[in-house]
Parts: sequence; C-alpha cells; structure tokens
Amino acid sequence: MTDFKAIETFMWVVTLGSFRGAAQKLNTTQPAISQRIAQLEREVGVRLLQRDRRMVLPTPSGRQLMVYAEKLIGLRSEMLAVVGDRSAMRGVLRLGVAETIVHTWLSQLIKSVNHAYPNLSLEIEVDITSNLRTRLLAQEIELAFLLGPLTAPSVSNRVLCDYPVGFLASPSLGLGTRQLTVHDLAKFPIITFPRKTPPYEVVRSLFNRPDLPPMRLHASASIATVIHMAIEGLGIAVIPTAIVESEMTDGRLQLLSTDVQLPKLTFSASWLASPDTVAVERVAELAANLARGGVIVDGPPQARH
Repeated sequence: MTDFKAIETFMWVVTLGSFRGAAQKLNTTQPAISQRIAQLEREVGVRLLQRDRRMVLPTPSGRQLMVYAEKLIGLRSEMLAVVGDRSAMRGVLRLGVAETIVHTWLSQLIKSVNHAYPNLSLEIEVDITSNLRTRLLAQEIELAFLLGPLTAPSVSNRVLCDYPVGFLASPSLGLGTRQLTVHDLAKFPIITFPRKTPPYEVVRSLFNRPDLPPMRLHASASIATVIHMAIEGLGIAVIPTAIVESEMTDGRLQLLSTDVQLPKLTFSASWLASPDTVAVERVAELAANLARGGVIVDGPPQARH
C-alpha cells in the first residue's frame, strides 16, 4: 500500500523543484526524502522524477501522479479542518514578518498559536517587505505579514490592518506647540524605514524638493534603532504611531502637528496557493482577528465589542 507520507513528499519535491527544498519544508533530511521517493517509485513501478543540473522535474508519469497527489493532500487538509481537533495541526510553519508587526501584535499572535494549535511550531524571520515578497515567491517561507496586498500569480492575500504614519520627535526639539509645515520639518534630519520600502520612497519624495534645504534622511531596517534615535533627539521619526504608543504615553516622544498628509501603511497576510494551506490560513485568520483588535478565546476567534 502506497505510503501517504511518500505521496506528500513527492508533491513537495515537484512543487519546490528540489529534494533539499522538500526536506526543509517537511522538516526532515535529504536522505529521508530520497528514500521516500525511491519507495514510491518502486510501488508504482515507474520513474517519477528526473534531474537536470538545476532542479528536479516530474516525468510524464510523475505529472500524472501529481494531479492525484494534490487532490489527496487537499482532501486531507479539508478533512482535518472539518473533523480534526487542534492537536492535529502539527509541523513547522515558516513565517516572514515586517518589523512594524513585531512592535505591535506579533507576541500576541505567538501566544494565540501556541494555545490554539499546540503542536504547530513557528519559524519567524523579520525582514523588509521586498525581501519577504522574494522569499515567499521562492517558497522559502509559507506565510508573510507585509506591506500589501501582493499582486502576483497564485498569491492569496488577506488584509490585516491599516496603520497611520506620523511625524514623531523628542520634546527636547521643542516642536510640539504649533502646526508645522514641510519647510519646518525639513530643517531637521528625518529618520524612517530603509531603502526599497514604500515608506522610504514617500518620505524621500516629500523632502527631495528644490525649495527645501538639502535632505538629511537617515534610514534603518531596525525600527528599534529609529525609535531610539528619535528619543535621543537626533531627528524626526516618520513611522506608524501604533508602534510608539508607550513612548508617547510616557512623554519620550510626541506626535507633531503638521499640514503634511502621509498615506497609511496597509499590511496583509500573503501566501502561495497550495493543496496544503490549512495551517497557513488558520494562522492568517488568527492574525487578522488580532490586527482588528479581536480577542482570541478557546475556539474560533471572536471580535471584541
């Protein structure tokens, strides 16, 4: 009788194009992957995979088997979603996260996942949106919380939240008593997100004007660094206000009043379509509920009233 694990392994080898990728996805070793494929080929009596220099490709018989493998994996996922208990959700989910999420509700999400799916582990990587997008499309991560939604073939998106962006500064700069214009703001260094991010480009276009002083724009991939620099009075931070609520409450930072309108940052959960996305979709659901200000309880997420 054909082993279900071997079929799942075959599907991921074909999907990812390598034994190494399938081993990482299934949290096992390449020899184990090779053994499962060899076992499957012995049982069906035909060769299913062929290798070239760069990737593993299915043979004609392998392409036929792939159709049935995807159906089987999809049916298993559907079955677990309908009748399985929480402990049936197991394995490792590779999650990529933009740092704004780290500073808002990521820790709550981890607690919620631990409670709802105790046998599901998260491998979390923090990066900028452009890198997370590349890694998602390369299937190096299964789920990404990033600036989105993404427009790419086979990508599913769920909008999580919108965060207003503000100009924040230390009270030591003495800027909190009047409405400021872009000319007032341009007198100070501006501290914001790193290059190749939408917020950076918005800020750069705002201050890169001939009628303004030469732009002094400090960019950092570390939000913690941006916040620390602003608290130290080294410039004006342009970041979502949601990530510095405690610093504003205790007076270390103040939200400046300006006549400048900045676009909100929209974050989404994004993942690639796959027969086996139940765990990804469940975690995305938890994230969406938290991002909306919901309360996670024992059972399906419920909104806070």
